[in-house]
Amino acid sequence: MTNPSAPSPSLLKQSGIPAVLGGRTLSAFASQVQAVAVGWQVYALTHSAAALGFVGLAQFLPMVLFIFPAGHAADQHNRQRIVISCQVIEALATAFMAYASFSHHLTSFMIYGLVVIFGICRAFEAPAQQTFLPSLVPPTLFPRAAALSSSLFQVACIAGPSLGGLLYGLGAGVCYALCALSFAIAAFCTFSMKLQFPTRAKQPATLGAVFGGIAFLRRKPTMLGAISLDLFAVLLGGATAMLPIFANDILHAGPWGLGLLRAAPGIGALLVAAILARHPLGRHAGLWMFAAVAIFGFATIAFGFSRSIAVSVVMLAILGGADVISVMVRGALVQLGTPDEMRGRVSAVNMLFIGSSNQLGEFESGMLAAAIGPVPAVVLGGIGTLCISGIWMALFPGLRKLDRLENITPDHS
Repeated sequence: MTNPSAPSPSLLKQSGIPAVLGGRTLSAFASQVQAVAVGWQVYALTHSAAALGFVGLAQFLPMVLFIFPAGHAADQHNRQRIVISCQVIEALATAFMAYASFSHHLTSFMIYGLVVIFGICRAFEAPAQQTFLPSLVPPTLFPRAAALSSSLFQVACIAGPSLGGLLYGLGAGVCYALCALSFAIAAFCTFSMKLQFPTRAKQPATLGAVFGGIAFLRRKPTMLGAISLDLFAVLLGGATAMLPIFANDILHAGPWGLGLLRAAPGIGALLVAAILARHPLGRHAGLWMFAAVAIFGFATIAFGFSRSIAVSVVMLAILGGADVISVMVRGALVQLGTPDEMRGRVSAVNMLFIGSSNQLGEFESGMLAAAIGPVPAVVLGGIGTLCISGIWMALFPGLRKLDRLENITPDHS
């Protein structure tokens, strides 16, 4: 870690930082509240587990279909306007959901359609929003800014579901009304930022231009190694998908235990992100990333073998904290190592990898658990994560030798 006594400029005094952090946090908070309300309401309307699966599909497919055109749009058009437009549409859509829910006109098919709209908006919003921080802070402050952004995101991920569950007792319309207000304030925060966008030559939306992020990453083995390492680590170590089974059948902790288990990774991530916001990584950032992935694997294995709710919660918290270190190093590589004219498309690839790893990781864990049982599935996933960490250290020596994050500069080659 860096020397905590070394003087450094105030992060929150950087122009636009409170606005970008506030907009991203409020948008994430509204998304979390909405996810809880949609899940509860769809199940209340249909009493079908398959219907809940269709909600996930309605969220995932727009990401896959639109993320690459969204990345190209972020590199060709005003990113601030793209994010504002998406947040305004999300505010209007949740306001409609609130009205339809209060008037008892909201059906499950209407919810599916609106979820698709949200999926499209988030596909366009995420790549453009990811480019804000490197445009507002110097490279020396970026690791702290990224850690603070991650801290606030974790707060939203913890508070959103909790508050959403409480407010749902007053009706789904109350949840949607809160989401509409949060999205509206997020749009105002984004509007208030003073961002300078360089004039770029317009590129036609050819396949080469739209998928330019993939071509760029193929030429950058260090960046590709960081993104793919995180992808496979989450894909194999998807213990969180098994939490209901562990809470009910293995730990015998009941619903309250499931709540603790679900909250633990977020709490661990929040604590580590808060530490990194004050004391960012110093030297040997690449080794820190590999160590974090290895800790992620060991914690996954220990969770699989645990028969104590306390030990399981601690292991999940460690798992969540280790993941933050990996995410922060990868984020710095992607944002600081990518030229501004490519950040939207590279961020789109990064966002697709993140979404795919979470979704496919849950699917892989579920299928493996059905075949060999939940405990062997989780333990094997942790072992696989350790193996991937070792293999990637050999395959990507540039990532292993990565030193200070603040020294990363854009490569235009």
